[in-house]
Order: sequence, then structure tokens, then C-alpha cells
Amino acid sequence: MATMEDAERLATGLPAVTEGTSFRHRTWMVGGKGFTWERQFSKADIRRFGEQPVPQGPILAVRTADLAEKEAVLAEARPGFFTIAHFNGYPALLIQLSEVNEDDLREAITDAWLAVAPPALAAQLDLS
Repeated sequence: MATMEDAERLATGLPAVTEGTSFRHRTWMVGGKGFTWERQFSKADIRRFGEQPVPQGPILAVRTADLAEKEAVLAEARPGFFTIAHFNGYPALLIQLSEVNEDDLREAITDAWLAVAPPALAAQLDLS
């Protein structure tokens, strides 16, 4: 089980990350581009769940390199990873932090950072 504090620590541990807000939600950015952010459900989001249970607890959104990567991650059916209609056609997915382990969270946040980081900066990241 991961927490928002874990997400913050992992995001800010990457090079050149700044923290700000976007749509009144805490957002972590690199090169002026958001790569992960807190995501609360709107009333419309909740209605779209219909009879399905609404994921509870803190939710984190993470960018993906493209829609193919998003679909590949979702196809793995890792616990805690999902999407909603609002994200259809957008290269990002959601993570229910109470359902994800820290290794999967670290990988998702690092991949999100790599998806938007300037190429020269991304090339400097030591993934070992």
C-alpha cells in the first residue's frame, strides 16, 4: 500500500522536479510539464461509475509516453491501475494508492517523468 507522501517523495526525488498546482490539485512537473498529479473524482466521474464501486482513497494520475503505453500498462492488470472515461484518448492513467505497491508506483512515476522530461535531462537519469 502506497500513500500520497510516497508519491511526493518519489516524484520529488527525480531530477529537476518542481511542485505546483493545476486545476487546484497538487502537480509535479519537469521542464514545465506535469507528469503526475493528485486526482479527485468530479460528480460526473462518480456518475459514470454507475453500479461499479468508486475507487476510494487518494488517487494519483500519471502521464504515459503515449496511448499504446497506457493500454499496455492497463493490460497488465496491476492492482490499483485503472482509467476513467475522462481520460479516453489521453496518455495518462490513474492509480489508487491504497492498492498499489511502492515498486509499481516508483516505476509508474519514473515512466511518467520520462514521458515529459526534456530529452537531454531524461538521458541523464540513472535507472540502475
